[in-house]
Amino acid sequence: MHDGWLVAAGHPRTADAAAAVLRGGGNAYDAIVAAGFAAAVCEPGFTSLGGGGFLLAHTRAGEEVLFDFFCDTPGRGLAGAPVPHFHSVDVDFGAALQEFHIGRGSVAVPGVLPGYLHVHSRLGRLSLPEVVAPAVALARDGVALTALQAWVFELLRPIFTSTAAAAALFAPDGRLLGEGDTFANPDLAAFLDDLAAGRTAGLHSGPLAAQVAGDMAAGDGLVTVDDLAAFEVVEREPLEVTFRGMRILTNPPPGFGGTLVGESLRLLEEAGSPLEWGSGAELVRRCEVLVEVDRRRTAGVSRGTTHVSVADADGNVAAMTTSNGEGSGYVVPGTGVMLNNMLGEDDLHPDGFHTAPPGERIGSMMSPTLVMDGDRPRLVLGSGGSKRIRTAIFQVVAAVVDAGVDVAEAIGAPRLHWDGDTCQVEPGHDDAAMAVLASAFPINVWPQRNLYFGGVHTVDLGAGIGAGDPRRGGVVRTGP
Repeated sequence: MHDGWLVAAGHPRTADAAAAVLRGGGNAYDAIVAAGFAAAVCEPGFTSLGGGGFLLAHTRAGEEVLFDFFCDTPGRGLAGAPVPHFHSVDVDFGAALQEFHIGRGSVAVPGVLPGYLHVHSRLGRLSLPEVVAPAVALARDGVALTALQAWVFELLRPIFTSTAAAAALFAPDGRLLGEGDTFANPDLAAFLDDLAAGRTAGLHSGPLAAQVAGDMAAGDGLVTVDDLAAFEVVEREPLEVTFRGMRILTNPPPGFGGTLVGESLRLLEEAGSPLEWGSGAELVRRCEVLVEVDRRRTAGVSRGTTHVSVADADGNVAAMTTSNGEGSGYVVPGTGVMLNNMLGEDDLHPDGFHTAPPGERIGSMMSPTLVMDGDRPRLVLGSGGSKRIRTAIFQVVAAVVDAGVDVAEAIGAPRLHWDGDTCQVEPGHDDAAMAVLASAFPINVWPQRNLYFGGVHTVDLGAGIGAGDPRRGGVVRTGP
């Protein structure tokens, strides 16, 4: 049993930022906000201060709250019905070519920055300059790209080079940065310095809000000054379900990922007593659950996501998932912040682009989750990974709670995902078990583990350990 603090994140420097703040006397909320600011530098293909997200907290006093700072639909104050103005780019995932919509018309009202500031003000202990200091240093001095981040840069090349401002960040001197190259963002460092010192109010008011709104109006965007001024962080009661006697807390509506995680666990429990994990019968049962939940699913998700889990030594825990979609290509001048492309994500808008009225919170699959043993947190987890967010979280929770599997083993275990037609399968399952699964469902076995199947960065307070998902560069930091 570990009595100190634990951090699990998707990049070493993201985790180090949280660890530095904890060592400096901060609590879990200071640390996770510091990690979020740092991730904007270290994981720019996954998150940004111009995106949206959710944070699920359980405080030492027993308060349980979900902070919703995902994106709003824009268009307040615009005359007439909004018309979608964005352009498409093709992104080559290797196994498939996928079309994305980017440009200023793809930008929804961002929420990450007000979300971080709200959580810090509400639950943090340190000053804002102390919390942003690790991110400022990273943005100023730069961070070497890992193999994973270099792969993501290459994947997003059409977006990262779509505008001169984006290319200046990600492809200086005309060459896209690669593994081992240093990615720096001096404008972001200066912006965070100004934010911490009170010299700027951020993106949602003052001169920067006017700049964003003016650029949007000049480039077929829909975000207005009224949209930015009206954005609010919403505190919600977490969705609660039970599984094998445990309380599962996750993201409530209008997010839909938490509902689907809860439904998956409910169906698994209704199917009967736990089966031997990884056996043929268990794989079939697991896939049956995935198929049924997919049948009930009515909407899609944002893709580029990252997650951080933190527990401090005082009993505070936090799970935070954030996303920038793939990014719009538009960088707010002088800030180094690329805004999201959530309006251009067709699976976030099942009724069609721009059918929702301005000021409506967009739905998301992101599902920061706590597994509670009574009133005590047991697991703190969440995932990136588009539609695989819910299936990844479901499978890790089931492996730990149902099968008693060590959390690191549960995260590393090969996963399944039902894509609507086929059971996508990571390699590593027992051959006999795979034969049973193949007799029940059409399957496609991948040649290797892949971030397609999510990135579940988890803290296990029951065992006193953390585990980062190797599919997305996961790392763990611990301290007294």
